[in-house]
Amino acid sequence: MVENYLNDLFDLKGKVAVLFGGTGELVSAIGAGFAGAGMKVVLGGRDAGKAQRRMDAIQEAWPGSEILFCQGEVHRREDIEKTLESTLSHFGQVDVLVNGAGVNSPTPFFDISEEEFQRIVDINLRGVMLGCQVFGKHFVEAGRPASIINITSISSRIPLSRVFTYCATKAAVLNLTLNLAREWAAQGIRVNALTPGFFPAEQNRKILTPERTSQILGRTPMGRFGEAHELTGAALLLASSRAGSFITGEELVVDGGFSAMAL
Repeated sequence: MVENYLNDLFDLKGKVAVLFGGTGELVSAIGAGFAGAGMKVVLGGRDAGKAQRRMDAIQEAWPGSEILFCQGEVHRREDIEKTLESTLSHFGQVDVLVNGAGVNSPTPFFDISEEEFQRIVDINLRGVMLGCQVFGKHFVEAGRPASIINITSISSRIPLSRVFTYCATKAAVLNLTLNLAREWAAQGIRVNALTPGFFPAEQNRKILTPERTSQILGRTPMGRFGEAHELTGAALLLASSRAGSFITGEELVVDGGFSAMAL
């Protein structure tokens, strides 16, 4: 009885999710959670070898999962469009989009080159904009409810030292999320931000010196980093057309209490 209630409430079996940045540690964990809920999963990313390892891990955890890899760059419209076309050709529909590709850099502010700045903006912000444009247009024209989940960062709310461009792009993604939620609410398209706190993902390890680690954990009431799978429940809620049906324009923070800590 309880199991039937939960299955009905989340109602994700057979739905199709496209996850950009899907070969990365955090987003692939979300993809694994989606597969566990019975969803068909499309991982978008650059590295075919890394994608295969992620797909093998998902298949090992959830045998029989239907998974597709689409190779491309998130800042190239043609690659985003090809991913949509491949998804529709392979699965016939798409219900959930996760924009999770991201890069970081610890370059001091005065040393940030225009090239580095543009590279981070292209992936972190332009990639989200293009994903929302291409898939959002499809969702509107299809006339079906859909969910867009943009992965932001705790730095979209609280500026962090040493990652200036990253913070700026994530703040912009949060603002974009709020604008699109307002724009598409009447069409049944929900747009939300999923905001991780500190997770030792690939792009964060380059700035996690012992000193910085101590500072982070000292401001995190739970006293530890998040684990990738701990984003899954939040993502399932935002993806669900029933449990999350009235949630749009929201920022769901998963940070172990970091943003609640002042002193």
